[in-house]
Amino acid sequence: MANTSENQSDNKREPREKELPAAMDVLRGAHAQFTALTGMTAESVSSFERSEGGWTLCIEVLELARVPDTMSLLASYEVDLDRQGELTGYRRLRRYERGRADRNP
Repeated sequence: MANTSENQSDNKREPREKELPAAMDVLRGAHAQFTALTGMTAESVSSFERSEGGWTLCIEVLELARVPDTMSLLASYEVDLDRQGELTGYRRLRRYERGRADRNP
């Protein structure tokens, strides 16, 4: 026999105003929105985290293809999304050649 007090407490839970999207859904949506706005395609996501107002991620983008490929210019972009995964802003943080590593401080 089921415990009726547990069932009643489950029914009293208040529904969330809107379910938050899963992390993979946020990443896919951010990729599509960024590509649509800029015409550039993200090569990778180098960081991803929930922020106070939604989500913040850093993506790596091919900005200028060169030959050889190690001389191509890439850029890191910080992308801000609201709680539902809608893009609210982006900014380029840096540009670099594909074959060049960061300097250690």
